[in-house]
Amino acid sequence: MKLNRVLLLAFFSAAIFSAYAADKSPADSSAPLGAIERGEAKKANELLERAVDYLKINGPEKSEAVFSDRKGAFVNDEYYVYMVGLDGIMYASGGASRTFIGLNVTNLQDAAGKPFIREMLDKARASDSGTIKYVWLNHVANREELKTTLFRKVGNYLVCVGYYIPRSSIEQATALLGKAVELMEKSGEAAAFKTFNDPTGGFVLGDEYVFAVGLDDGKYRASGAAPNLTGVDVRDLSDAAGKPLFKEMIEIAKQKGTGEVDYVWRNPATNAVEHKHTLIQRVGNVLLGVGYYTKN
Repeated sequence: MKLNRVLLLAFFSAAIFSAYAADKSPADSSAPLGAIERGEAKKANELLERAVDYLKINGPEKSEAVFSDRKGAFVNDEYYVYMVGLDGIMYASGGASRTFIGLNVTNLQDAAGKPFIREMLDKARASDSGTIKYVWLNHVANREELKTTLFRKVGNYLVCVGYYIPRSSIEQATALLGKAVELMEKSGEAAAFKTFNDPTGGFVLGDEYVFAVGLDDGKYRASGAAPNLTGVDVRDLSDAAGKPLFKEMIEIAKQKGTGEVDYVWRNPATNAVEHKHTLIQRVGNVLLGVGYYTKN
């Protein structure tokens, strides 16, 4: 089947709404977060609720020690609690920010130069809870990543828990594409397409997935992010900026066999429209693609 103008309009309307809603608080149930981000936000919120309850029952002095214990009950891999006073002092942290304990962090900036603590303190003057986004070191992945932090005001303190959204790199995209090509050549098209569409098949990893498109008919053979699109003719589909990305991919695959394409697309992890860089490779009469989101 072919994507008609009504379907295209619906797609773009959803994409625009997703981009708008992605800026809303993860605690806001009206914000249509991606499934992965919903899961991360849920884990962070559960830890935050536990920490808030602990602070209310045990008081700040005991909470400071417990929240800062790297092997304690309030640190779980990349999830940890930190506590900032309304006076701007960092009183506790189970993560990388523990080096700031005892210091005034009002003007502390993230890796992009954003004074995120000041932003959080400003928000706390108007509301007892909220969210902020900034770039911070994920000590589990050992790299700086975009972090969303939820905070709650308890007395003169802000209790905070953040989460990271997994983002693929060009190295990971290259490796996954190679793995997909190998499966196609080894197991045949039917078995490979079935595996690509299976969310537990090893070809849907965070915001990264494999898709396959026929070069002659332009139809999806598989799409790990949306298996229901299998059979859809995508040759007339453009991205949110109006770029006919699939026509370009098909042309590259036919002419060169391999290549790369840039466009804007919905990230299944965040449900926001983001910049995407996709690697493609021809296998027989099918193009395989794997992309990663760059946010710029």
